Amino acid sequence: MKNKIKEVRLDMLVNHNSPYAVFEEVKHNFVYHYNIKEFLPLRDIFKDFIDLMEGRYPGYKRCNTKFHDIQHATDALLSISRLIDGYNIKNLQKKLSIKKVKLALIATIFHDIGYLQTIDDKIGTGAKYTFTHLDRTVKFLSKYFKKNKFSKQDFESAKNMVSCTGVEVNIKDIKFKNKEEKILGLMLATADLLGQMSSRTYLEKLIFLYFEFKEGGINKYSSEFDLLKKTLEFYKIVKELFEKEYCGVYRYAKEHFKKRYNIDENLYIKTIEREIRYLESIKSSSEISKKLRRKI
Repeated sequence: MKNKIKEVRLDMLVNHNSPYAVFEEVKHNFVYHYNIKEFLPLRDIFKDFIDLMEGRYPGYKRCNTKFHDIQHATDALLSISRLIDGYNIKNLQKKLSIKKVKLALIATIFHDIGYLQTIDDKIGTGAKYTFTHLDRTVKFLSKYFKKNKFSKQDFESAKNMVSCTGVEVNIKDIKFKNKEEKILGLMLATADLLGQMSSRTYLEKLIFLYFEFKEGGINKYSSEFDLLKKTLEFYKIVKELFEKEYCGVYRYAKEHFKKRYNIDENLYIKTIEREIRYLESIKSSSEISKKLRRKI
């Protein structure tokens, strides 16, 4: 009798609990198309990000939001690196420019840094900035880019890409410099959602998101369990965003998995839909909290 082939799951490919393992995979995806020397400066930037999130960066407190944490950012970073790889595989004769790709990776690393509190901020947690975190992210990027001698044009590109992640943002209102910048901005917005919704602990971490929303003044949910149940409807909205507003760039992930792993499917969508089916199966359970006990 033949041994049954074990299904390959998304979380089997990389250790998502290790930011450095994820960053190494991002490097692998980068060097398929670009010189490794171009990647080296990103190491220092990633170190600054880790220092920020762990409270070692001057002027900032340690990250205290449990949904928008280090793994949330690194999951998005890995996702966009796969989308970029898939795009380049599909468009070998016209790959994305190395300069814009590097800016997209930097923008993704810092895309939610606006949740961090400064050291003189003594009230609550960073979740109180839910409505304003994007503006705070842009302000941080402005100072960070000046400090590290990026050009004004580089900052504007990164700003436009980060702005795509805003919940209330209309993509049509963003003044992209060119088509390439827009593609990478849409990839960032897509990767933000792909990364978080495909996480093995996404459903559990939605409970943390509820309390972030509550502190941030978002009152659309009566309880953490109400948020969990309404996630089913949220995914319908996300699918429409992927196809229309974000121009279907999520499909490039399939090119990546096919080329790099010989897996002819989009593991992100497959994983997310598995999570949604599970949530559907337990949504009416009075013991929903007991059904979500995976380690987080």
